[in-house]
Amino acid sequence: MPRFASVALAAGAALLVRRAVRRRLSTAPLWPMPALDEPVSGYGRGRTVPRKVRVAARTAPAEGVVELRLEGAGLPAWRPGAHIDLVLPSGLVRQYSLCGDPADTGSYTVATRLIGAGQGGRGGSREVHEQLREGVEVEIRGPRNRFPLVDAPAYVFVAGGIGITPVLPMLRAAGAAGADWRLLYCGRSRATMPYLAEVEALGGDGRTTVVAEDESGLPDLGFLADLPEGAAVYCCGPDGLMDAVGAALPEGRTARLERFSASATTGGTAFEAELRRSGRTVAVAAGQSLLDAVRAELPDVPYSCRQGFCGTCRQVVLAGEVDHRDELLTDAERDDWMLICVSRCTGKRLVLDL
Repeated sequence: MPRFASVALAAGAALLVRRAVRRRLSTAPLWPMPALDEPVSGYGRGRTVPRKVRVAARTAPAEGVVELRLEGAGLPAWRPGAHIDLVLPSGLVRQYSLCGDPADTGSYTVATRLIGAGQGGRGGSREVHEQLREGVEVEIRGPRNRFPLVDAPAYVFVAGGIGITPVLPMLRAAGAAGADWRLLYCGRSRATMPYLAEVEALGGDGRTTVVAEDESGLPDLGFLADLPEGAAVYCCGPDGLMDAVGAALPEGRTARLERFSASATTGGTAFEAELRRSGRTVAVAAGQSLLDAVRAELPDVPYSCRQGFCGTCRQVVLAGEVDHRDELLTDAERDDWMLICVSRCTGKRLVLDL
């Protein structure tokens, strides 16, 4: 073989090997694993790779609510129902629904309500409200969509407070398509309900019903018993509202839900988790998360949201049956992965690649 051909063949083989190594590293669940004391966000491929954006505008669409317009280059396209992970300056990762215009390829719009510690807040919304001013740069991941707008002959939307954020682009899309839709929008008071004026304008023909609790009390969900044939039902809001919507639906009908929080991390039985690569086994009590048990032995294991949304704590499962309680993994991913912040074992023992 001529020398030039041999050199070219060797160079090509080396290039393929380097590419294979890079692919392997980029898909490894623990790559990289920073040894930091504070929660950090994980890194992955494609839409999970952090991108820098700048807070271009900050407004207040309602009492206690901040809207941020985030500008950046090369932002992926998105569809109604999508959300992004916002990596805050402290390292906390929080998920916010995109509520702007999907046709705007240069910016994303998100909104968040301030949730105090006494209301179950864990610091993320306060950091957004206090630190993300115009000009500040932050990282985002995504968008991802676990709440997509499906094709249907009719739509029924129920939103509570800040739960209007993923629903708002759906209303615009349904209206542009000439679809039959109806919205129930409820909140504590009109002053606390973001985007109320736009919602009322979109449904000015009677499609929108607004219920402010300080004026009318709790909303009447009786209309859900008489849904149009084939109507898709969407609900986003507090757990109490979503539970009430589910109870009001006719037998055999279900709603598509976007939750503010994941399922409880406790409530199962105690089990053991073998950390195969570390050669250790940890006991997980019924009132303890798997993440806490693992970090007692391996304190460098990364995490952030503790609610099954961000994916930072994702680990490979080598053996055992998983009780998946996250809001992130696809059905295919759940065959081999779990989020250890919320998910548990349905049996007595799990084996993790840790």
